[in-house]
Amino acid sequence: MLRAYHDDEWGRPVHDSRQLWEMLMLEGFQAGLSWAIILRKREAFRRGFRRFDPVRVARFDEKDVTRLLADEGIVRSRAKIEATIAGARAYLRLHATGVDFASFVWETVGGAPIRRRGPVLPQTPLSGQLSNQLKAWGFKFVGPVVVYAWMQAVGLVDDHAPGCFRANRRGRRSEPPKTPGRARATRRPPATRRLPGNSGGAAPPRRARSIRPAPAP
Repeated sequence: MLRAYHDDEWGRPVHDSRQLWEMLMLEGFQAGLSWAIILRKREAFRRGFRRFDPVRVARFDEKDVTRLLADEGIVRSRAKIEATIAGARAYLRLHATGVDFASFVWETVGGAPIRRRGPVLPQTPLSGQLSNQLKAWGFKFVGPVVVYAWMQAVGLVDDHAPGCFRANRRGRRSEPPKTPGRARATRRPPATRRLPGNSGGAAPPRRARSIRPAPAP
């Protein structure tokens, strides 16, 4: 299972916004666990979270949380379930400003996958920066380590070993950009109505330089 995932999925550049968001949410569920567990449960996750449709997940309420906590097919963590609902609302908040999630993410790495050299790291300064940006928009379970694992999985970073048949694909830079691309998310998102179950109210984390989101309502 893991070999097939590596050969067919891991590290292939993903440019679809919804798929990028789904993978980010699954990486959040993986925190503290093995990726093999998430892969085995992935279809159950997709059923429980309505094929990871952000619009539908953003409408989840306490009844949905209770339903998911009773679903033996997924990782039954209230914190992670609620983080996924918050992530859907953050995704829509970003989209409401006219910013495509895929464009926002890919501009962070300069528009092309980064081919790193040297040992594989658990996190990088760039994953820390992107983590801060995502947190500022309201995403949760997106620490630098989770974000870097996600960046590797969706092809933002190519960390395949030099001898791997998946390494050194065309169009990959050998070094990261000196300064990450500035996403269109520099505009402030408009105030949005609090959705059912949204805790809201707290000020966002310290803002990253490349985006300046307003506090969530």
